[in-house]
Amino acid sequence: MSVIENSKLTVVGAGAVGSSVAYAALLRGSARHVALYDIAAEKTEAEVLDLAHGSQFTGSSDITGGADISVATGSHVVIITAGAKQKPGQTRTELAGVNANILKSMMPQLLDVAPDAIYVIVTNPCDVLTVLAQETTGLPSRRVFASGTVLDTSRLRWKIAQRAGVSVSSVHAYIVGEHGDTEFPLWSHATIGTVPILDWQPLDGQPKFTVAELDQIAVDVRDAAYKVIQGKGATNYAIGVTGARIAEAILKDERAVMPVSTVLAGFHNVSGVALSVPSIVSAGGAEPILETTFSASELGLFRRSADALREVADSLR
Repeated sequence: MSVIENSKLTVVGAGAVGSSVAYAALLRGSARHVALYDIAAEKTEAEVLDLAHGSQFTGSSDITGGADISVATGSHVVIITAGAKQKPGQTRTELAGVNANILKSMMPQLLDVAPDAIYVIVTNPCDVLTVLAQETTGLPSRRVFASGTVLDTSRLRWKIAQRAGVSVSSVHAYIVGEHGDTEFPLWSHATIGTVPILDWQPLDGQPKFTVAELDQIAVDVRDAAYKVIQGKGATNYAIGVTGARIAEAILKDERAVMPVSTVLAGFHNVSGVALSVPSIVSAGGAEPILETTFSASELGLFRRSADALREVADSLR
């Protein structure tokens, strides 16, 4: 594969998340053409105009959009954010029924106009919706996957970097499993630079990390979205730039390692559910890294996450 020339990214959903994805994509130059699609015509037109008015300052990318699905024609990547938003105190899986119906009706229409696209599901619960989207379309699992725990991983690395006194880019750690309440950090592989996290000595004289502290960090990361939603009604900026970053990895054929969520087939004996694991993201889509190892306790958490999501998915079929 190679870098996609004259690339086109379509964002489905002109709400807070979708508009933020489009905004981040324009600022970062993620794609040559960015399109925004939503059935709410007036809202979509307003968002496109607002984005277009700043195009003098956003490089060579252009923005189009509207309420006709034809705006997605010829897309190389489609990022789906449409659906009911998560309310304060509401879990991601409680959103499942409404958003599953929206996705099932929309995916065939999108495939008609963008049959060769890579589809990235951001709408929550994104893991369950990825399974339903893959089953509805029959697409290979590498071509329809969720943003998964890419954002959760960014939250984790930020918190560790703040405590350790280093840049975020120097922290190497992943959140895996469900993008939701059963997610967990892969502490067995977490390092700062080359140093295992429990061995790191913070540069400001603070004590080393403890297991109890790491457990609390995991809880804070898991619940971060609830805190943001409680305060402002939605999470949008961080997931916006996350979506744009995933699109770049595809459109530029980066073969970047990201914890996106694909429908697994025999990954540590887990099949038929979408869970986030370190995966190679490229122009061909996303492929889980099968050599990823887990400690015994992590494997138990991973299977618990799989069981929880399988139960939700089965209830929606």
